[in-house]
Amino acid sequence: MNARHTLEQLWNRGKTFLGTDCAILGGAMSWVSERHLVSALSNAGGFGVIACGAMPPELLEQEIAATQAMTDKPFGVNLIIMHPKLDELVAVCVRRQVSHVVLAGGIPKGPTIDALKAAGIKVICFAPSARIGQKLVRMGADALVIEGMEAGGHIGPVSTSVLAQEILPAITDVPVFVAGGIGRGEAIVSYLQMGASGVQLGTRFVCAEESIAHPKFKECFIRSAARDAVPSVQIDPEFPVIPVRAIANKATADFIRFQQEVIARHRRGEVEKKEAQLEIEHFWAGALRRAVMEGDVENGSVMAGQSVGMVTRVQPMREIIAELVAQAEAFLAGPLQAKIA
Repeated sequence: MNARHTLEQLWNRGKTFLGTDCAILGGAMSWVSERHLVSALSNAGGFGVIACGAMPPELLEQEIAATQAMTDKPFGVNLIIMHPKLDELVAVCVRRQVSHVVLAGGIPKGPTIDALKAAGIKVICFAPSARIGQKLVRMGADALVIEGMEAGGHIGPVSTSVLAQEILPAITDVPVFVAGGIGRGEAIVSYLQMGASGVQLGTRFVCAEESIAHPKFKECFIRSAARDAVPSVQIDPEFPVIPVRAIANKATADFIRFQQEVIARHRRGEVEKKEAQLEIEHFWAGALRRAVMEGDVENGSVMAGQSVGMVTRVQPMREIIAELVAQAEAFLAGPLQAKIA
């Protein structure tokens, strides 16, 4: 059996679920995962996902329509369940006949899943543990993503390899896609062999030619190593911070100082605790856009996963996908695999 055939068998379930040539799901990255990157990934054989983020319903509808004009391949939409107009966003996805919706930011409510499935939309949810994953499947999730702390953006406390060992043997009745720190085809194969149906990548695609990210943002990715992508620091347990992994810069240090100043003001009775917490949470508001769109990579937030060290140049999306597939096939055809067989 040749390597290509073996790879096809390994990710056939994921390909069938997504309707793609490769079971490679695009991570939804705010300001980056828009029509150009999403359509390019789908056209290259993967599965692009629009990052809705804080978009209002009318803007999401425009983005979906524009993406549909740029590709006739399947793609999905990532919705944050805390969005105040979530029901309207769901209605937009139904109206625009989106094939897949990824629900992120927590455990979605049953009616949200039901509304999507009633329209024939496949629902993908994030599972931070086997127990929650099983609950999501019972609620109707058609597939799961397990994302480790190596990923960029908002992260949890557990590594990808540990999540994979915990969840893949326990959940086999729906496709499971592994995410976090994946930058090469060899890693893709490893997780497929463990039982994954596919993978999700984000950081690897930021420097695609089709990505609208500012040239300085891409340059920052290219010159950064894995150790440069660090989680944000929480300085006081009374003021919890959801960690965000990004490339260390001036803003990283400023955030620590900002927390100290706000907490000191609270201790002096100058600001209520809730207001102080909101100030801390709002520190990064607009920071990602500032870095991605304006190229301010010192004062903005350069969200990146630890796989950023494997991003070495700007490439067309088709070339990135072809490279990942070639690495996967070479790994499967290598002498180590022959010895195992």
